[in-house]
Amino acid sequence: MASTDTRSVLPARMEAEFSSLMQELSACGHQAPALIERARLPGWCRRPLFFFLGYIAKADGRVTEADIGHAESLIKAMKLSRRQRRRAIGWFQQGKSADRLPFIRGLALRLSRRLWPAPALKTAICLCHASQLHGRPAKPRRYRCEDAIDQIGLPVGVTEEIFDSYASKVWARQSKNLARPTSYQQACEILGVTRRDSLEIIKRAYRKKVSECHPDKLAQQQISASEQTLAKERLLHYQQAWELIKRHHSPR
Repeated sequence: MASTDTRSVLPARMEAEFSSLMQELSACGHQAPALIERARLPGWCRRPLFFFLGYIAKADGRVTEADIGHAESLIKAMKLSRRQRRRAIGWFQQGKSADRLPFIRGLALRLSRRLWPAPALKTAICLCHASQLHGRPAKPRRYRCEDAIDQIGLPVGVTEEIFDSYASKVWARQSKNLARPTSYQQACEILGVTRRDSLEIIKRAYRKKVSECHPDKLAQQQISASEQTLAKERLLHYQQAWELIKRHHSPR
C-alpha cells in the first residue's frame, strides 16, 4: 500500500506531521483551501506554491476554470492583500509559461523540510488537490504534480497517499451523485459547458470528458477496482448528458 511505502521513506517527525495534516484535510472535507485557512502557510511559501499551481494547470495545454478557481480559493484562504494577490497571480502565470521547473523554485521548501516539514507537506497537499480537480488525474497532470513535489524535496510516494485519500473519500462520494440528468441545464453542468455554448463546443467538451475515463485509456493505468467502477459510471453519466443535449438540438 502507498501509506506503507510513504512511512518507510519519511523521517519519523515528518511522518507524524503528515498524518496530522491528512487527518486535518479529512476534517475539512478534502478541501485544501479550507486546510490552509485553518493551518496557515508561511508567506515565503507563496511563490513556489502558485508557480507550481500554474505549471500543473497547463499540463493539458489549457488552463481550466477549475484551475483558476482553486488558485483564487487559496488566495482567499490566505487572506492576501491586493498587492499580494497580484504577485500570486504573476507567479501562477510564470508557472503556466514554464516548460520545466527551475531548480531554485522549491529550494526554500527543500532546505526547510526536515526541521520544519509542515510547509512542504501543506504545499504538496495543495498541489495534489489541484491535480485532481477533474477527478483522478490524467498522466500529464500527475507527472507535473510529482515533478513539483520532487522539487520541494518530498518523496513521490507522498502523492500516492494523498491521492488514495481522495479516491476513498471524494471520488467515491462523487460516484453516488451521478444521477441521470433531467434538464438541459443539468446536462451542460455535467459536461462543464454553459447553455450559451454552441453544439460544436459542447461536443468537444463531451469528447474530452469521455477520453478521461474511457476503458481503453484506463487499461493503461494502474487503478483499483473501485476507481474502475467510478470511471464507468462517469462515462455513462457523460453519455446520458450528451444524448439529452443532442435531443434538445435535434429538429422537432
